[in-house]
Amino acid sequence: MKKERFSMDRLKKISKNQLLIGGLAGVLLLIIAIPVENREQAGEDQQQKEVQQGSVSDRGGDYGKRLERRLEQALKDMEGVGKVKVMITLQDEGELVLEKDWSQSSQEISEEDSGAKRSTKERQSQEETVYSQSSGSTGEPFVKREVTPRVEGVLVVAEGGGDSKIVKNISDAVLALFPVEVHKIKVVKMN
Repeated sequence: MKKERFSMDRLKKISKNQLLIGGLAGVLLLIIAIPVENREQAGEDQQQKEVQQGSVSDRGGDYGKRLERRLEQALKDMEGVGKVKVMITLQDEGELVLEKDWSQSSQEISEEDSGAKRSTKERQSQEETVYSQSSGSTGEPFVKREVTPRVEGVLVVAEGGGDSKIVKNISDAVLALFPVEVHKIKVVKMN
């Protein structure tokens, strides 16, 4: 038996419908394959952006969780409160204030020309962000100070939340710790 390789005779035996189906199948595979690569690349780009921005948003989330844990611990130690759960909402995620180099220059020009006097004042200022040199050639911006997120509201769920005296003590404690308005503090009884 003789093996027949690809030849023009064999190609002539294939019907037009089979060629059309084969061609469409090839085009369909190309269409399917191309967007998958783009979606994967877009997903990787999105992950990188989230990692870069994550430091700011994670900082706000971590800060809120730390405040909740500390407030829970303080309230647990208060008489009559019992078991307690706390939820704190933040107005923002805080802010990093970067160190800046400022340079200013000013120039004053006075001219007299046939009895007319002209005076021109020119001021220039330039601002550049200061970068640390420890992390390679580009460096990271030098953080001058960090402004912590502001507390928006506090919810306290406590076993002793049914007693008005304990609710008042909890509200007073929250007011002493956080700069929130009284109507943004809610104390309820735990089931």
